Amino acid sequence: MVRQLRSLALVGVLVFAAGSGGMAEGSKPFHLAGLINDYTIPTFGSWEVRGVWSLDARRESNRADFTAELTMERSDLYFVNTPGADAGSLATRNAHTHHVAVRDAEVTPITGGFRVNGVAGTTIITGNGSTAPFETNPPTSTLQIDVTGGNLVTFSNVTLTFGGAAVKHFGSDPVAGVVRSWK
Repeated sequence: MVRQLRSLALVGVLVFAAGSGGMAEGSKPFHLAGLINDYTIPTFGSWEVRGVWSLDARRESNRADFTAELTMERSDLYFVNTPGADAGSLATRNAHTHHVAVRDAEVTPITGGFRVNGVAGTTIITGNGSTAPFETNPPTSTLQIDVTGGNLVTFSNVTLTFGGAAVKHFGSDPVAGVVRSWK
């Protein structure tokens, strides 16, 4: 079973990397989905970041759409590093949501997987359903999505690396997650 999954995944990677040279016009998108489960570094507030994500790549054009629904709140490390802060206070925990979307972004191969680059103007980030408070007008946030894996699970890891105005909130280090499914 594992051998069959590896073979199937390898075929998928090769077909995906081949782009339009390996796929017929009108082929189905390549779909991945998973979870984000990480922390930001202390200099960016020590936030817990949790959520779900999905990615649909169009093999014939090497373009992709990505969405993520994330929750954030102050981590326990924040309270260790901030004497006097009340860990039991909901206001201090500051739980909030972000919806992230990247539309029609370029897909490129990288070692062990592929990268999706969402440039400013194609990347949308909300804060509690409104324009994120860190965002500028026009929006300057970017998002790099790396999907990688290994010899047993071709697509196992995802990282989100925010750029532009979003760095003020998420930091510049990658936020890590897992791939739960692909087809």
